[in-house]
Amino acid sequence: MAEVLVNTADMSREEWLEWRRRGIGGSDAAAVAGLNRWRSPMQVWLEKTGQLPSVPDSEAMYWGRLLEDIIAHEFSRRTGKQVRHRNAILQHPDYPFMLANVDRLVIGERAGLECKSTSTWNADEWVDGAIPDEYLIQCQHYMAVAGYECWYIAVLIGGNRFHWQAIERDDEIIDYLIRIESDFWRLVETNTPPAMDGSRASSEALRLLYPESREETIDLPAEAEQLIEQRETLKAAIAGYETQLAEVENKLKAMLGEAEAGRIGDKIVRWKTVVSRRLDTKRVRELHPDVYEACSAEGSYRRFEIRTLKRK
Repeated sequence: MAEVLVNTADMSREEWLEWRRRGIGGSDAAAVAGLNRWRSPMQVWLEKTGQLPSVPDSEAMYWGRLLEDIIAHEFSRRTGKQVRHRNAILQHPDYPFMLANVDRLVIGERAGLECKSTSTWNADEWVDGAIPDEYLIQCQHYMAVAGYECWYIAVLIGGNRFHWQAIERDDEIIDYLIRIESDFWRLVETNTPPAMDGSRASSEALRLLYPESREETIDLPAEAEQLIEQRETLKAAIAGYETQLAEVENKLKAMLGEAEAGRIGDKIVRWKTVVSRRLDTKRVRELHPDVYEACSAEGSYRRFEIRTLKRK
């Protein structure tokens, strides 16, 4: 049975976020496993070690929390199962860094309920009983912490399609989660960063962590030379594929000629004229320098490049 780390009934969101930093929660588990599309292991590590500033909720997160009660109520109406809040952060009895802040528990069953809402664009992810990897991992993590045999997931798709299903406990997945989460938490405790990956989430974490550069040149470790060689090899490969892609597209364009579209089988190829308007900032600066100056906003970013130094 899970232990109670802290009661959350009268806790502010800021306090709740601070308590969540003390371990790996259900929404962290998939990122630690490398199966989250929006967060990377590096980003989770930076959050748990307090090196990333708190990010305000997105619109999707805000509406997801707001719709949670409605989704839970509809789950009860359709299944006849009664659910209740568990106003606490739960903790694995043997692995105290494994935490769970569950949406609902099912009364009379050793089971919980996870409530999700998503847009119509993601409807394909739920077809024929499919469940996105990050949510499947989240529910298995909750079962690991709570010691339960089943977890239900209910989703509202596009605001007008409701779907629910049961997820059975998978001890093989849970053993895997315990192993990788133990390894990850050891990195947090020893302040050792995980290996960087190529995800967008890792790039965003680096941007937030190191937003400005300072005028300093440092000596890089020996492994940097191998990484630079890999970068050059990959750039050459990408350039070759881009050339091949352009060749294929140009051949199709030549087939279309002046036609906007062409059909073959179940595919349609389009080469359509698109008219767009953009602000000519150079002309505005010449004709109305005061307006240009008043409406200009200064921004900064860090440009990454590799150059070969001239040998003396």
